[in-house]
Amino acid sequence: MAASATATAGGRPGAMTGGSPARPGGAGSGARTGAEEKMDPRRLIAFFAMVVGMFMSILDIQIVSASLAEIQAGISAGSDEIGWVQTAYLIAEVIMIPLSGTLARIVSTRVLFACSAAGFTMASALAATATNIDQMIIYRALQGFIGGGMIPSVFAAAFTIFPPSKRNIVSPIIGLIATLAPTIGPTVGGYLSHAFSWHWLFLVNIPPGIVVAIVTWNYIDFDKPELSLVKKFDWWGLLSMGVFLGCLEYVLEEGNTNDWFSDGHIVLGAVACVVAAVVFFYRVFTVDFPVVDLRAFTNRNFAFGSLFSFIMGIGLYGLTYLYPLYLGQIRHYDSLMIGETMFVSGVAMFCTAPVAGILSGKFDPRVLMVIGFASFSSGTYIMTNITTDWDFYELLVPQILRGFGMMMCMVPINNVALGTLAPDRIRGASGVFNLTRNLGGAVGLAAINTILTRRQDVHYAQLSEHVTWSNPEAMSQLNQIAGNYNAHGMDGTTIAMKQLAGIVQRQASILSFADIFVLLTCLFGALIFCVLVIQKPKPVAPSAGGGH
Repeated sequence: MAASATATAGGRPGAMTGGSPARPGGAGSGARTGAEEKMDPRRLIAFFAMVVGMFMSILDIQIVSASLAEIQAGISAGSDEIGWVQTAYLIAEVIMIPLSGTLARIVSTRVLFACSAAGFTMASALAATATNIDQMIIYRALQGFIGGGMIPSVFAAAFTIFPPSKRNIVSPIIGLIATLAPTIGPTVGGYLSHAFSWHWLFLVNIPPGIVVAIVTWNYIDFDKPELSLVKKFDWWGLLSMGVFLGCLEYVLEEGNTNDWFSDGHIVLGAVACVVAAVVFFYRVFTVDFPVVDLRAFTNRNFAFGSLFSFIMGIGLYGLTYLYPLYLGQIRHYDSLMIGETMFVSGVAMFCTAPVAGILSGKFDPRVLMVIGFASFSSGTYIMTNITTDWDFYELLVPQILRGFGMMMCMVPINNVALGTLAPDRIRGASGVFNLTRNLGGAVGLAAINTILTRRQDVHYAQLSEHVTWSNPEAMSQLNQIAGNYNAHGMDGTTIAMKQLAGIVQRQASILSFADIFVLLTCLFGALIFCVLVIQKPKPVAPSAGGGH
């Protein structure tokens, strides 16, 4: 299997043959196989620099999540405005990610990645100098848009320049970065804002950003620019894609806060999203050079891999949001304590990555996905019993299961989605593939926020029915609290009523958290059965075109 896969990749443009791109019609397959095993050090250096750039870009999605209060105080923003520090980044990034494949074809991976790294670094420096919310939103949008160009390029490079025999090493690296970065984002952000100030959430990107820009400019040589494509570029397609994805992200991010379609801005955003989507998909399927190439979805493995990536985005970003929310609202942890608690998942991912790489070379990837989905759903199942007293040690096992399951899933999902595509499809397909993960996170967060709000109202109403004057236990609790305050000359009854209402509200919140974990358990449990209906991935020759 490994030998045949390596031989298959031997004639691909850009595959490694003794440190230089392979040429069609070159030496025999036996010579190619031996040569491919020797990796060009320059390309290895370039690849790892790209991995660092991708890590910075993904990390910055969540690095501010645990430190929004510090940023809000620092730039004197309102409580209804500060959320845009994160939303602006996400909207801009989700537009750039699918576009990056087309830009890489036009200007080359070298120019796109090095310029993205340099621009991301400058935008980070600007964000650290922001003095009001308007400046911060603009700088964060620049960060997200420019940084988004670095993410898909790493996936494309991994499956283009490395032979199949090396993917058991490469896939865990990019899978680890794609999942670890958002997971440890709150930890890193909490530490930096506590030890220094919120400015360092952005300043920390400058030294590695400069190094990445210099190294990638000098060492990337994977492809050549096709500047003639500029004349065929679909500007209407770009505009419609930007409006479609931008409005979709806005509606999903702000919908629950603004009570969905009762808000005029949400309605306007939804209408613009639908109209732009119609124009976008029409352009994609009718123009000669679409802004995004969706032909990769004709490959069954890519289609299923993208579906799994979408749902993994729900789990990845959903739990990265839920755990800090619980620890902050219920346990009243500060950002540093939240980060320390969340670090467990990151350690579990880091330890699992080499194991996943080794196993991916020995087992059917479908087996690894089943193990990963089962582990993830087991962790969320344990969380269905959550109470107001759960602390670090109660969250320990669920977080380990989450980290282990995430890494066991991501490596085979990446291989299933991109491993059977021809090289000329991978650049465009990697952007769409990464977009599915981010869209999954956006849809998941919108659904989670909406369900939390509505189920909390339902549980509060149900619990309130039992806290009445006719309930002896409720009256006993009320009298006990009131007596303590009356003894100190205070209005014990009024205080006791407020405290009892707070207890009911807290319990309603916990029950709504448990409902979310039940839904996540069912969702990832269902993925186990989805894995059973897909075919075992088989590498295809470049002549197959990557589509079935």
